[in-house]
Formats: sequence, structure tokens, C-alpha cells
Amino acid sequence: MKAEAKQGASARRQTEVDEAAVIRNLSLVSVVGNGILSGFKLFAGVVGNSGAMISDAIHSFSDVLTTLIAWIGVKVSKKAADSDHPYGHERLECVASLLLGVVLLATGLGVGKVGLDNILSGQYETLAIPGTIALVASVISIVGKEAMFWYTRYYAKRINSSAFLADAWHHRSDALSSIGSFIGIGGAMLGFPVLDSVASVVICLFIIKVSYDILKDGVTKLLDTSCGEGYEQKMIDHISAQEGVVCVDLLRSRMFGNRVYVDLEIQVDGEKSLWEAHEVAERVHADVERTFTDVKHVMIHVNPAKTPA
Repeated sequence: MKAEAKQGASARRQTEVDEAAVIRNLSLVSVVGNGILSGFKLFAGVVGNSGAMISDAIHSFSDVLTTLIAWIGVKVSKKAADSDHPYGHERLECVASLLLGVVLLATGLGVGKVGLDNILSGQYETLAIPGTIALVASVISIVGKEAMFWYTRYYAKRINSSAFLADAWHHRSDALSSIGSFIGIGGAMLGFPVLDSVASVVICLFIIKVSYDILKDGVTKLLDTSCGEGYEQKMIDHISAQEGVVCVDLLRSRMFGNRVYVDLEIQVDGEKSLWEAHEVAERVHADVERTFTDVKHVMIHVNPAKTPA
């Protein structure tokens, strides 16, 4: 048992080192990539007379801010438990996701308002025709942001980070908004200047949808929501098959940030000694945390199974 504990501690330390490197790389790629893209798109939007591209640039710049929020949230959530926070700090990552969602929502509404004002004005002949540089910028943005989405999504799933997964979807929303920019700018260049403003409104809708999903996920994880019947049944079946376990009387799960807490009641042969029953519980506890890697802690209560008559 001691050897297994040492191996488990060593594996956890290695995991923490790997997570720290992933978090650092994700933050660096996102901040640098979005900084370059937003600067180029703002330049292209101003020089190319494109409101849609300027809105797209603002959207990309907001990614720099939201990535910093995600990074701070993840770093703080990894802090060890202390006397004031005996259960750890994982929920701070949910708070970071909520802040990210709010920033994204505000950005989307701001982008939509400018475009809607231009559309409702009816003075389309006064709208400027975008230049070629704005169209080129939209293509570069689509390719760059889609690549950042897949990169961030892959590593966010590896470290099970809701904040960075939210950041990945922010990259995807930016790619989708750049598609809207491409269509709007291209249409305006073909003689329909109002399409540049229409693209701004389309960008707004994409951003609002993604912000809603992020906010919903953050709230769900803050409310001790169950992991679902499928997850719990899989765990019950696994525990029931363990040596010394007669059956599972009760199992409740709750999400705590990106981790899971489990309350468990198992039946053990009532004729076993307290030491033997305790050993069964310890074995189940270690096995569950080893098999279900998102489980932070299992609280086990042992019930004596009735001896057959």
C-alpha cells in the first residue's frame, strides 16, 4: 500500500508539472497570436474602410483579455487547500469562466450595436466600400483562429480545464465572425456596402451564442450539479465489482469546478472486523480516485450487510 501511495504521489507531481507547462504554452500562444491578429485586423479595417473588420479586431483583442482571465483562474484554482479553503480552490476556475463569458457577451453586444445602427440609418450610399486588405485580413484571421481553436481545445481537454476550453470556443467564435467579415466585406466590394454592417450583426449573434454556452457551463459547475446518471451508474458498476463490496447502497456525485466529489455508501460483510471493513473502504477509495481521474475525493460510509438466514 505504501509503495502504491508513493507511486501515486509521484504521478500526481508529474501531472502537475505537465499541467503547468500546458497552461503556460496555451496562454502564450493565445496572447501572442491574438495580439498580432488584432493589431493586423485593426490596421486592415482602418486602412480598408471596413467596420466589420474593425469589429472583428476588437473581438480578437478581447481574446487577449479573456485568455489572461482564464490563465489567472486556472493558476489560482491549482492552489493547494488551506485553512480558509479546506476543499481547495477549483471553483475559482468557474469564476474565471463566468468573467470570460460576461466579457464575451459585452463584446458581442457592442459589435452588434454599431452594425445595427448603420443598417437602420438607411443611408447605405454613404457607407465606405472596404478595400482588398480588409478581405485578405479576414482570410488570414479565419485560418489563424481555427488553428488556435483546435490547439487550445486539444490541450484544454488533456488538463480538463473548463476555462481554457471556454477560451478555445472563443477562438472558434472569432473564426466564425471572420467568416461573416469575409462575406460582408466581399459583398460590399461587389456593390452592396450595407453587407459590411450586416456582417457586424452576424458576428454579434455568434459571439452571444458562445458567451451563453460559457456562462451556462460555469453556473452549472458552481451549483454542485450531479455528473449525471450515466457517469454515476458506470461508477456504481465498477465499485460493485470490487473485492469485499457486497453492493452499493448510495452514490451521489457533484461537480466542484473541473473536479468531482463523491459521497458513497457500500455494504460490507457484517461479520468482518472493523479493520477488515476499513481495508475494503480504503481499497475502494484508492481505486475510484485512480480509475476516475476527475474525482478529487470519495467520502465512504460502510454499512454492514445482513448475514443470510
